[in-house]
Amino acid sequence: MCMSLRIEPKEMAEVLIKIRKMSFALEMSIKLGKSLSMSGDLYPSDIAPVLAPNKYGKMTIFPMAWGFTHQATTKPLANCRVETADTKALWKDSWYRRRCVIPASWYYEWGYPLYDEDSRSMVEHRNTKKIKFAIQTEGSDITYIAGLYRYEEHSGMQVPMFSVLTKEAVGTVRDIHDRMPLILDKEDVKEWIRPDGDPFNIAERALTNMVFEKAVEYHKSPTEFITA
Repeated sequence: MCMSLRIEPKEMAEVLIKIRKMSFALEMSIKLGKSLSMSGDLYPSDIAPVLAPNKYGKMTIFPMAWGFTHQATTKPLANCRVETADTKALWKDSWYRRRCVIPASWYYEWGYPLYDEDSRSMVEHRNTKKIKFAIQTEGSDITYIAGLYRYEEHSGMQVPMFSVLTKEAVGTVRDIHDRMPLILDKEDVKEWIRPDGDPFNIAERALTNMVFEKAVEYHKSPTEFITA
């Protein structure tokens, strides 16, 4: 998947302001050289607001960097297939013990343009130039995306890193891409992040009622990097 996320600041303003005031978040942004904006369009390696349990097991919002790191690649591992998350060494421990949820306004995916009456052959369809779609949960301002997280040492600091779980695309999203994020119902969020919860059962209840439209290109301000 070539995915990015959108977080509308007006929908999460209170949460974003709270996180930016955390000393931990400020230190994290300095160590990683990343902005604490956490709104607008977000990409792998950016810091994002993520729901996970605190040390008391209560659901809390944390700043986390998007993408596990691995010695085999210089690129962040932004996605993890749900079909193999419980067996692959990189993801297995997080699948059973460290699950999280990324609340977003919508996510982006590149796919082929769709038409109400499309008589093109599959070859013609695949030769069409891809366009960017904005995809979100039907009837909701927030799309709850399931993920895994772990702690990694960066510049002498234990930094929480997350990866988005993906599954085979279903419903109308299949016309755009063959994969999609694992989208949770709001009622399943707390259960998903519980370390003793059952991720298999919740994953089977993943939402399929997604809506999409051609993405709007927003004005992007230069990234504000925070350095020591």
